[in-house]
Amino acid sequence: MRTFRRSPPPSPPAESETQTRILQAAQRLFARHGYDGTTTRDLAQAAGVAEGTIFRHFENKKAILVAVATQGWVEILTDLLTELSEMGSYKAIAQVMRKRMLRLHANADMLRVCFMEAQFHPDLRERIQAEVIDKMTDVAEAFFETAMDQGIYRRMNPRIVAQVFLGMFTVAGFSRDTVMPEGSSPQAMQEMAEGLADIFLNGVLAPNA
Repeated sequence: MRTFRRSPPPSPPAESETQTRILQAAQRLFARHGYDGTTTRDLAQAAGVAEGTIFRHFENKKAILVAVATQGWVEILTDLLTELSEMGSYKAIAQVMRKRMLRLHANADMLRVCFMEAQFHPDLRERIQAEVIDKMTDVAEAFFETAMDQGIYRRMNPRIVAQVFLGMFTVAGFSRDTVMPEGSSPQAMQEMAEGLADIFLNGVLAPNA
């Protein structure tokens, strides 16, 4: 008589994978229903885990909110650092703008969570400001200051320039369709990126106005 060996049960997902699923589910739900409108039961169901599993990874629901916001901003900062370092010249700012715009839809939920919940959670706002926004602004400020030192950009407060540059994308990210509707053609995206770059670099006044 032929015997069949029973296959071992599938191994549980790695801890990091489970945590990622929880954060991804939280980002979606917080963006659509708000932090207060989302329960840990909702999170567990959306992430495909038991409710008790959530508390093995996070102290409480507030810790999930903080993780969603800070990790998302760290990814944006990393992308920005990469893009600035890969620029062919200080005048090629349209490259960075186009890549930022392409990422707007991917980051829309995270940005919406940050904008909405920071109004009601001062500790979240302070942490994002201290750990991410300030660092991102420092990087952009150094970038623009170097360009000014080389005479490529006119001399002005480099931190204000950095804040304007970053604000163009963080504010746009609040709404999926603020800058470009989802599904826009590559040509339309490129035209918008070049237009933004032109306005950022040259302003809107006519040369002899």
